[in-house]
Amino acid sequence: MAPSCRLFLLAKNALVCSMDYALILLCFFSFLAGFIDSIVGGGGLVSIPAFFVLYPQLSVPNIISTNRLASAVGTLVAAINYSRSVRIPWKPVLFAGVGAAVLSYLGATVQSLLPSSLLKPIILVLIVAIAIYTYRKKSFGLSDHFKVPENLIPWYAAGIGMVLGFYNGFVGPGTGSLLVFGFVSVIGYSFLSASAMAKIINVIADVASLVFFLMHGQVLFHLALPMMVCNVAGSYTGSRMAVLRGNGFIRRVFIVVVSGIILRFAWDVF
Repeated sequence: MAPSCRLFLLAKNALVCSMDYALILLCFFSFLAGFIDSIVGGGGLVSIPAFFVLYPQLSVPNIISTNRLASAVGTLVAAINYSRSVRIPWKPVLFAGVGAAVLSYLGATVQSLLPSSLLKPIILVLIVAIAIYTYRKKSFGLSDHFKVPENLIPWYAAGIGMVLGFYNGFVGPGTGSLLVFGFVSVIGYSFLSASAMAKIINVIADVASLVFFLMHGQVLFHLALPMMVCNVAGSYTGSRMAVLRGNGFIRRVFIVVVSGIILRFAWDVF
């Protein structure tokens, strides 16, 4: 074989090995993202940065849409897992889901007109306050303790969905975790109930955005499918652990994830 042919084969084999290595790492981070997201949300803080580092040649829409397909299926599995063990208040979930979908579109529209850097310092302060409040209040979210009349719960849920739907469209990171905090702090659900509700609302929002991505051919299925398998495995494991270990466990994971969101925003701001 000519030296030039041998050199070409070596280069080709090295490229294949590096691609396989990147995909293995991406699948690992997809599993970890599914595990975290199924408990308190915030899985995108793990998988999206990993995706950008491992596949820098891909466009932003390719990365977001490919990750969205994998995470949407994982979130659906987590939602099914929760629904088998936790009573889902479907009316508040529906109201919150519709509110989130409508305002998410508005948030994305405003984001195209204004830089998100205007709001990020304010959001950073709010999330730091959320972390401190959750850490100091040991009984926070350990059981259902409703703070509003039962007939108004769906409307409060709609308000939470609208505010965080707008946030999701305008800024994005940590929407699932903030949904959990909203349901616990404003309405009085336990962490377990709030996590179950947040998963279903996330599925609604993810499916709505996936329709757009699929219609425009942005999803890279050769990456999305192995990611999806690993994300589903992580989501199943995380949601089962959350159900078995209860509110105290979810509260601890919530504090860790919110700390990660704080670091992310601090990096962006400073």
